[in-house]
Amino acid sequence: MKKVLILAVLSAILSSCVHVAPYERDALASKEMMWSTDVMKSTLDGHIYFSKEASSGGTAAAGGGCGCN
Repeated sequence: MKKVLILAVLSAILSSCVHVAPYERDALASKEMMWSTDVMKSTLDGHIYFSKEASSGGTAAAGGGCGCN
């Protein structure tokens, strides 16, 4: 019984990692899957954070706080 339980847990863990085909990625890039659905608000929040903290990163924006971007 213990071997069956271990096998079931391992199969559940290993099956959760899956390769997503390019033609299936459109469903994952839908508006419902975004962190913030309001693009203008998230852009404004990012700009305010960048202006106050003098740093950027952790999002899709590139560059650093040194002004060399």
